[in-house]
Amino acid sequence: MIPKELIQKIQRIRIRTNRMVSDVFSGEYHSVFKGRGMEFDEVREYQPGDEVRDIDWNVTARFGRPFIKKFVEERELTVMLLVDASGSSWFGTRGRFKNELAAEVCAVLAFSAIRNKDKVGLIVFTDRIEKYVPPAKGSRHVLRVIREILYFRPEGRGTDIEEALGFLNRVTRRRAVAFLVSDFRDRGYEKALLVAGKRHDLISIMISDPRENELPPVGLIGLRDAETGETIEIDTRDRKFRELYRERNREEEEQLLKTFRGADIDCIRLSTDRPYETALRRFFLQREKRMR
Repeated sequence: MIPKELIQKIQRIRIRTNRMVSDVFSGEYHSVFKGRGMEFDEVREYQPGDEVRDIDWNVTARFGRPFIKKFVEERELTVMLLVDASGSSWFGTRGRFKNELAAEVCAVLAFSAIRNKDKVGLIVFTDRIEKYVPPAKGSRHVLRVIREILYFRPEGRGTDIEEALGFLNRVTRRRAVAFLVSDFRDRGYEKALLVAGKRHDLISIMISDPRENELPPVGLIGLRDAETGETIEIDTRDRKFRELYRERNREEEEQLLKTFRGADIDCIRLSTDRPYETALRRFFLQREKRMR
């Protein structure tokens, strides 16, 4: 039985994201994600200005006058959402958890996809594959995807991005648009990124919380690793320690962005304390500009 407050949360996400998709993202989504290619539509008589290379010579010979083959873009895509449900996704200090932000962003992408008659699928992962929802169309299907992201209780606590990308390649034979939604607190998945990035249109969505990058000077506190369960006590009044903590996180983030650039993978950076609409809009605009 799904809790009443979760149903209400899903409805709020549906109303909010539907409005955003209608007002902003639907047209931009269509323009930046292309179909699998061109498919044959019909044969028609040649008209001045048509490309000579499009002439259908068999039909032309049969009727004694030139005909051309007409093609249209095969629009239908498969959009796969790979969502990290590890222990660190259940963290947030600015009004919402990282997994709640992930659910709302995925809702925008999923509703944009079905408005363009594309299929949407879901892979929920931790240090194992926790849930797979095969690609399908329709609003009811998207609501199920959102529910799974918010309500599903995983068995694992760690993160295995390599396994998630390998599973994507096994279950999705055709090229897909794949959004990898995670805080990327994992290592050793660089090769898997390269492989998946060549096979699919892979976009990373990096979600963070301000307290993961900078500590406030509040005295002695206990920190518990949400994935390993390890607990340490630190003194946040120590300015040098806070600076070292901030610098280490900055270096790790820069290395991660370098990895994405090396694999030619776009990255959308989101934080629980900032509106995600701005970052999504910037991604769509930059990508559209590159494709012109």
